[in-house]
Amino acid sequence: MPTKPATLLRAHPLAAYFVLTFAISWSAAFMVAAPRLIAGQPLTKLTGLLMFPAMLAGPASSALLLTWLLDGRPGLSLLAARIFHLRLPVRSYIPLLIPPAAVMAVLSSLAIFSAPAFHPNFFPLGIAFGIPAGIFEEIGWTGFAFPRMRERLGPFKAAVLLGLLWGLWHLPVINYLGAATPHRRYWLPYFLAFTLAMSAIRLLICWLYTHTSSIGLAQLTHISSTGALVVLSPSHATPAQETAWYALYGAVLWLGILASGGRTHHSQNSITTQ
Repeated sequence: MPTKPATLLRAHPLAAYFVLTFAISWSAAFMVAAPRLIAGQPLTKLTGLLMFPAMLAGPASSALLLTWLLDGRPGLSLLAARIFHLRLPVRSYIPLLIPPAAVMAVLSSLAIFSAPAFHPNFFPLGIAFGIPAGIFEEIGWTGFAFPRMRERLGPFKAAVLLGLLWGLWHLPVINYLGAATPHRRYWLPYFLAFTLAMSAIRLLICWLYTHTSSIGLAQLTHISSTGALVVLSPSHATPAQETAWYALYGAVLWLGILASGGRTHHSQNSITTQ
């Protein structure tokens, strides 16, 4: 007979996933920051940057552990197959261009019509920041959480809720993401603007996954999104300016979703399970 913990796990796999993911990620971030916090020293940007890769252990390790506990070796094999499922039509890869194109369009427009400080930067090595984030996070967000959330909520609501939770997951390091760090009194508006943009990107990732069943494509889209933000973010923007352009970037992405019918009944039905 299954034990009580096993029964609870099977009854509430999503609750277990998010509790475990947030606990691991936020604890890892705290451990990186703890020496300075204990010494009463302010956190440096370097500390903030080191906190983020430590947090990546949460989504991936939780997904792998729970998949093994719930579905055993067959579940892990299926997860691996979806990660390496990349033999897709060329058109499936076109959405990878959306994040860099939208970032470039928003920043270039602001640089022309508002202030030169918004001019896009070009830091090619920044793509390296996106690679581990995309690879490790999507094992959990797309590989474990979204399919189960979709069964309960439907694809659109599941994607939006997951996007909001994804934004919240970044909270310990939000003050050290972007170029204008720390954001000081703008940290909350910046966090909200960041979450607005990330919820739109999450909807894109979930839409692609639903149409391809490819975690690998979700990972590449995440890499494109994070990479675009690091590669192109203006290097001399103030916290207020960075908050403003993230808010506009998020608004542009969501307007694109609304223009394509993202919040209509038709769009919810068009995102169908493979």
